[in-house]
Amino acid sequence: MNETLKVLETRRSCRNFKSDMVKEDDLNSIIWAGTYAATGMGKQSPIIIAVTDKAMRDDISEANRKIGGWGEGFDPFYGAPVILIVLARKDVATHVYDGSLVMGNLMNAAESLGIASIWIHRAKEEFESDFGKNILTKLGITDEYEGIGHCALGYAAEPAKDPAPRKDDYVYYI
Repeated sequence: MNETLKVLETRRSCRNFKSDMVKEDDLNSIIWAGTYAATGMGKQSPIIIAVTDKAMRDDISEANRKIGGWGEGFDPFYGAPVILIVLARKDVATHVYDGSLVMGNLMNAAESLGIASIWIHRAKEEFESDFGKNILTKLGITDEYEGIGHCALGYAAEPAKDPAPRKDDYVYYI
């Protein structure tokens, strides 16, 4: 089987990460792959915020935990040391789709390099809050962006589970 197809077949969401930081070269390759996701009319509406600073990562985790309504001490990023936050410009009609394709590229590129990932939601709510708006301001980002998702990255602490069988009525041919 082609390597790309194998990656697409074997990638699973990770919910238990080691604390080891992702190698810089690998992280840069994953981000690079995200920038090559297809976007509507080639407008490239998404941006990626790479978070490797532990204090900032923990602050974002806490904000996400509160939005999700989980109890004190829960980490919605499952210990992943890296968070790639994907946002997209609100004034582009395809921004949610564009950002979703970036998320897919990030996760599949990570898998191809032996790095585990998971898509964590609530980025929209985070970046509508003062907390998220302050992050954008500090980065000098002035356009109106909507949070699409967080791609949590790291090395898996345990092997990935086998995929669920594909449902019988997944595909219809005409």
